[in-house]
Amino acid sequence: MLNSINILSSFQMTRTDPAHMGNSPLVSTAGAASGIADMYGTEQEKKTGKTSFADYLVDAANYVNEKQQKSSEMAETLVLDPDSVDIHDVTIAMAEANLSLSIAQNVIERVTKAWTEITTTR
Repeated sequence: MLNSINILSSFQMTRTDPAHMGNSPLVSTAGAASGIADMYGTEQEKKTGKTSFADYLVDAANYVNEKQQKSSEMAETLVLDPDSVDIHDVTIAMAEANLSLSIAQNVIERVTKAWTEITTTR
């Protein structure tokens, strides 16, 4: 959640077309793309200029794991000390964990299916 808050707070709209409304200066599309890469790139990508697909997979797995752990911790806190946590926050954390796991499972399933189709089509 904190990561998404940081992304949203650093998000800035840019104008690339003079017909678009707004007070911000016009930016070329190449400048906008590099600005987005600079803003959201990982530390390794910023240092070396590139990152591997494996790094993206590890980051995604860590994100899903963090959501699951946060949900478990909140549920445990709810059982041990019900007055310290709101039931709605626990429900939201569980829904976020369930959704992130579901998305990860679907992505893995589709990647596996695509890989199977690629390897069998010769």
